[in-house]
Amino acid sequence: MKQAIITLENVWKIYDMGKVKVPALQGIHLTIYKGEFVAIMGPSGSGKSTCMNMIGALDIPTKGRVLLDRHDISTLSESDLAQIRGRKIGFIFQQFNLIPTLTALENVTLPMVFQGMSKDARMKRGQDLLKLVELSDRMNHRPNELSGGQQQRVAIARSLANDPEVLLADEPTGNLDTKTGGNVLDFLKHLHKDRGKTIIMVTHDPDIAKKAQRMEVLKDGEIVS
Repeated sequence: MKQAIITLENVWKIYDMGKVKVPALQGIHLTIYKGEFVAIMGPSGSGKSTCMNMIGALDIPTKGRVLLDRHDISTLSESDLAQIRGRKIGFIFQQFNLIPTLTALENVTLPMVFQGMSKDARMKRGQDLLKLVELSDRMNHRPNELSGGQQQRVAIARSLANDPEVLLADEPTGNLDTKTGGNVLDFLKHLHKDRGKTIIMVTHDPDIAKKAQRMEVLKDGEIVS
C-alpha cells in the first residue's frame, strides 16, 4: 500500500497587493507518495514556485492544509517549520545557493551544524557525500573554482546532508548546459531508484518533466492535468 508523505488539501495562497488580492494557488489537491519521482510543471506565473514553497514548508497557505507524514504543518511556527525542513526535506536550487566564502566541504556540512551534529561526524559525512557525487578531489575548492555542473553536484550533496526523506529540486538544470543538465538528472534518478529518495522536481520544461514517474501540470494556480 502506497504511503502518502506530503498532501496538499484544498490549498489556496492569496497575496494581498494593497487594493488587489492575487490568488497564486486556487484549491490545489496533491498527494506525493513515499519513493515517488514527481515533476510539477508549468509556465512562468503558473504558481509552481508557490506550490514548491508549500510542499517544502517554506510558506503556509491562506486556506487549506499541508500534511507532512500526516501532520498538519499549516499551523506551525517558523521555528518549528525550520526544524522540520532541516530534518525531512533537502533543497536543490537553480542558483545553487552555495556560500562563496566556504569550501565545497564546508557548504555540504553547514546544514548538519543546525541539527547539532558533532564536527567529526559532520566532516566524515560531508566527505562521504562529496565522494558520492564524484567530487572527492574538489572538497577544498570554493564555488568560484568549480564549474556550474560541479557547483550543482555540491548543492545536491548539501541537500543530502541530514539524510532527508524528500528532495525538492527547483529547476535543477536551469543554469546548466544540456549535457551537464542531463548528468544532474541522471544523478537524481539514481538517488530515486537506488537510494529510495522521494524527489519532487519543479520545472517549466516538458522534456525534463518527462524524466519523472509522474507529471502534475499547473496553470493559473490550478492543477490542470
